[in-house]
Amino acid sequence: MAIRDLLDEAQWRARVALWIMLAAFGVLLVALWQMQVARGATYQAGLERQSVRRVRLPGIRGRLFDRAGRCVADNRSGYTISLYLEDLRRPGRWSNTIVHVEAVLDDLARRLERPRQVTTEEIRNHIRFRLPLPMPVWRDVDETALARLAEQGLGMSAVEISAEAVREYPFGAAACHVLGYCGRADPPTEEQAFHFYIPELVGRAGMEKRYDEALRGRAGGQLLLVDVSGFRFKDLGTQRPTTGRDLLLSLDMQAQQLLDRVLADHVGAGVIVDPATGDVLAMTSSPGFDPNRFTPVLPVDEWRRISGDERRPLMNRAISATYSPGSTFKPVVALAALASGRAGVHTSFSCPGYYNLGRARFACWYPSGHGTVDLRTAIEKSCNVYFFQLALQCGLDPIREAAAALGLGRATGIELEAEYAGLVPSDAWKRRTFNDAWRDGDTCNLAIGQGFLAVTPLQMALLTAALANGGTLHAPRLVLGSRAPGEESFERLPPSAAVPVNLPPSAIRFVRGAMRDVVMSPGGTGRLAQIPNVVAAGKTGTAEYGKKGEGLKLGWMIAFAPYDAPRYAVALVLEEADTGGRTTAPVMKEILRGLFEQVPPARG
Repeated sequence: MAIRDLLDEAQWRARVALWIMLAAFGVLLVALWQMQVARGATYQAGLERQSVRRVRLPGIRGRLFDRAGRCVADNRSGYTISLYLEDLRRPGRWSNTIVHVEAVLDDLARRLERPRQVTTEEIRNHIRFRLPLPMPVWRDVDETALARLAEQGLGMSAVEISAEAVREYPFGAAACHVLGYCGRADPPTEEQAFHFYIPELVGRAGMEKRYDEALRGRAGGQLLLVDVSGFRFKDLGTQRPTTGRDLLLSLDMQAQQLLDRVLADHVGAGVIVDPATGDVLAMTSSPGFDPNRFTPVLPVDEWRRISGDERRPLMNRAISATYSPGSTFKPVVALAALASGRAGVHTSFSCPGYYNLGRARFACWYPSGHGTVDLRTAIEKSCNVYFFQLALQCGLDPIREAAAALGLGRATGIELEAEYAGLVPSDAWKRRTFNDAWRDGDTCNLAIGQGFLAVTPLQMALLTAALANGGTLHAPRLVLGSRAPGEESFERLPPSAAVPVNLPPSAIRFVRGAMRDVVMSPGGTGRLAQIPNVVAAGKTGTAEYGKKGEGLKLGWMIAFAPYDAPRYAVALVLEEADTGGRTTAPVMKEILRGLFEQVPPARG
């Protein structure tokens, strides 16, 4: 082939290659135009969706106040030390970064002189699921530790010190079962609009749980721009969270602290209410706990100790434990007999120290007997034999009706969880439960507040209040009002519901007088509860509990004072007592003396 022919063929091939290259560049240019111009907005939106992360910021909890305006549940600033793991990343596998993070934590622990609180697994999980966010490594750090760290110099951009709200209870364990406590909330499942969330506090018990939705406030949000590796690149903006509502409670913390202090060495419960309104001024279940220990997280070893305590400090005995009321139930039997007309104020029975019912013998607490006594004396001296005969003469149904009229056998409706309704037994209940009919022996046990009868201390406090005020049964009230963030005054809630007790006023007046004799008479079983310059009325009670033969006894006392214009109605039960008169009456004396000598009159 000639040289000219070879040159022509080479030129032809070059032209073909050039046209192919130009065509390819043309296709590429068209594709770029499609991506950047025609469909640029679509791709940009997709890119932003992949690179912007939304973070949920927790709301700030509202506060709780007692009726005098004392803050009983507050928020304080707690310092948190966090690490930005993106600033600690090491080349290669993630395990290299984890090893480096642990080395940094060990160094910080040495500087702070406090142990590490973050495990290797927690570091790994943070990298997998929450990488753009700082990882909290020490929470609620005190100022001494922070000063120690500052003196030595942080020396690294990865460390951040931030303030966060920590729930605080200024009065410690006082009213712990009413106020409850907070804990770290579970991750929200319904808020899919957020990629990450910062843990917030949620009410776990008491008023904190009952009114959690109102107290929590509204969550805020933050937008973070992250790079392709998931590291935080830029903060795009923040919507601040809002504060929840404040609540004004019926509690009087001076009365509450008094009740807590008096019961501190006992296992039992006490309730103080205002007879005129049903406001709960104080409620104590002993032993209790310090709710400050639960925020933000209760240490595992302490949780095991509390949950394993046989005395059950987390249970609110005032509403969640039911007891036989013992002789504090005798005023109810007296009211039933008077209301039904099956006995009068002058009805008398003889007490030789026992009562024979068929082949069974029911004993009086006073072995030598009280002799022949009338109704008023029987209440004053708490004669068992008198009430055995009175109850048999009255019958079961009038007693049940009087008990129901005074609120027994049903929940009071207090704004707390796990309230028990107790039990006022009936023939139908016994047949259903034990497949056995009601017998006279059951009536004798019921007459002295034992057998199947079960009540809570709160029920007995409200029963006492109804007798104190002359015959009005109030529902208990714990919340007096609420207010929105920024407001100074509370929006008051209506008073608690109240219903007239369906019992003759004359019968109630008579029983009130007999209860005054219980405390003020030299022979009354509650005389050890007397205090100077105050006329009080009450009733003591003793009841067996536990396994038969163990000899365990409850010591009860209910009381109200002053007699003519009652300010306080109190119910008190102590476990492992001797008798209500010898064990509980002196404790009641401490309470009444403190209420009238140390606590100003409650104001609403």
